[in-house]
Amino acid sequence: MPAACRQERWRVPYRWVVCALLFCATTINYIDRQLLGILAPTLQVELGWSERDYGFIVTSFQAAYALGLVGFGYIIDRVGSRWGLTVAVVMWSVASMAHGCARSVLQFAAARFGLGLAEAGNFPASIKTVSEWFPREERAFAVGVFNAGSNVGAIITPLVVPAIVLGWGWQAAFFLSGLVGLVWVAAALYLLVPPQHGAAVSANEQLAVGEQFETGVRRPGWLGVMRDRRTWGFALAKFLTDPIWWFYLYWVPKFLSSKFDVQLAGLAAPLVMIYLLADVGSVGGGWFSSRLSTRGWTVLAARRQVMLVCAMLALSVVLVSNAPNVWYAAAILGLATAAHQGWSANLFATVSDVFPKEAVASVVGFGGMLGAVGGMMIATGAGWVLEYTASYTTLFCVCASAYLIAWFLFRALVSEEAPTR
Repeated sequence: MPAACRQERWRVPYRWVVCALLFCATTINYIDRQLLGILAPTLQVELGWSERDYGFIVTSFQAAYALGLVGFGYIIDRVGSRWGLTVAVVMWSVASMAHGCARSVLQFAAARFGLGLAEAGNFPASIKTVSEWFPREERAFAVGVFNAGSNVGAIITPLVVPAIVLGWGWQAAFFLSGLVGLVWVAAALYLLVPPQHGAAVSANEQLAVGEQFETGVRRPGWLGVMRDRRTWGFALAKFLTDPIWWFYLYWVPKFLSSKFDVQLAGLAAPLVMIYLLADVGSVGGGWFSSRLSTRGWTVLAARRQVMLVCAMLALSVVLVSNAPNVWYAAAILGLATAAHQGWSANLFATVSDVFPKEAVASVVGFGGMLGAVGGMMIATGAGWVLEYTASYTTLFCVCASAYLIAWFLFRALVSEEAPTR
């Protein structure tokens, strides 16, 4: 069926169909990476991992993710977001299945390395796709919508995994998650069409995204990207705040399990609550800055204002170590994860606001690399802190303070709204 005919079948602009595909890819991405965090208590008992072993396995993912972000960012800006994303999903689906064959710490670390390398392609490709398909005033909302898939993945995992583990064993969870990714690839090859090829985009939609169809814009080289202080403003903000999300993803299930003696099946409900609140933060944070921009705020000022609100809300996580029960802890952690996701939606959107689409994936990849390096540091550091103190208090204090520090750095370095040309 021609792409133009497909367009007529949808009652919403086709760009939101594309956004739905990005949402599904991000959901699968986070199901695959969240599996280890959910299964960690089981695997530590069954395979005899120490806290440092677990930290090493998590760090291997972060190291590969850092390398993959730079590599995929460069590649995607040259081959395009469609092929970059589909190849990445194929690779990470195979890597996810490889976990089911692993038994030793080194084998898990190797599978985790492959998963991190491939999953790094998701955000550079997705942000670039948003920059190609959406007008500037809609981008933060679009990023918030597809980024909500990270929380949906984190919700689905604790709901589904215990039943799979009880029925078929922990290996089956990894095999099934990889299979779902391959199903997405089949759908994406049919639906994820390039906007500049025109047939899938109506005249009205081309008008809506207007400036994104400009031609003749020279692609900035790596040197030009690295010389731009705004690249460093974005990257330093990622370096300081991405590790907090990694910490929540990998250690919150263990924190709830150890502090409140919650077993695998009992983790589902509090984790669902946490990540539902995170979804509210992702979509709401993106919607709020888009709303401000339609009411007279400059786009960049709207992004920064919402990021400041999120940074203030993130301070609440210092209270979680003293929570009297698992539900108070889940509420506090839910607010903290909502703050992170609102922050993240707006931080990502600023890249497409201030850089041409030819450089978006490269900038996102570089910033994501620094975020992954920070994730390696917190993974290793958390393992050592917990091994020797058995306390999460210091770690949660780091989580609370990171966003305000990042906001001031971002505010100082990213002060121009006009795109680089």
